[in-house]
Amino acid sequence: MKKENVGAVETTDDYLRMIQMFPLRKLRNDDEHAEAVKILSHLLGRKDQHLSKDEADYAEALTMFVKEYDDRAHIFPRRKSTPLQVIRYLMQQNDMNAEALGRVLGNKTAASLVLNGKRELSKSHIRKLADRFKVDAGLFF
Repeated sequence: MKKENVGAVETTDDYLRMIQMFPLRKLRNDDEHAEAVKILSHLLGRKDQHLSKDEADYAEALTMFVKEYDDRAHIFPRRKSTPLQVIRYLMQQNDMNAEALGRVLGNKTAASLVLNGKRELSKSHIRKLADRFKVDAGLFF
C-alpha cells in the first residue's frame, strides 16, 4: 500500500482511490445522496466486514455528509411515509431484493410477509434495519 503526504496528512492509495471515486463534500442533490448511500452500503456490507483505517475514516466522513443531507432534505416526511414505504425506498437505494432483506431480518419468510403487508415489523426487525441502513429506528414506526 503506497503512502503519500498530502499537506501534513499521510494518506494511502485506498483513501485516494475512494476520494477519486466519490469526493468527500456536501451532497447537493438526490443523485449524489443515492450514490453516497450505495458506496456506504458496499463498504459497510462487505462479507469480511473489515475496513482499513482509511476506509473507516472515509466511511465515517461520508456518513456525516449523508446524515446532513437527510436532515436538510427531509427525504422521509414523517407523516407521509409508512414503514413499508421506507423499507421499499431503502431497498431500492441499496439494490436489495426480498431475499437480501430476509438476510438482514434473519428470516426470509418474515421479509416476504412484511413486504406483502401481512406482518408488522418487530422491535428486533426495526433494530436490524436501522443498523443495516444507518438510519434512525423511528423511521419504521
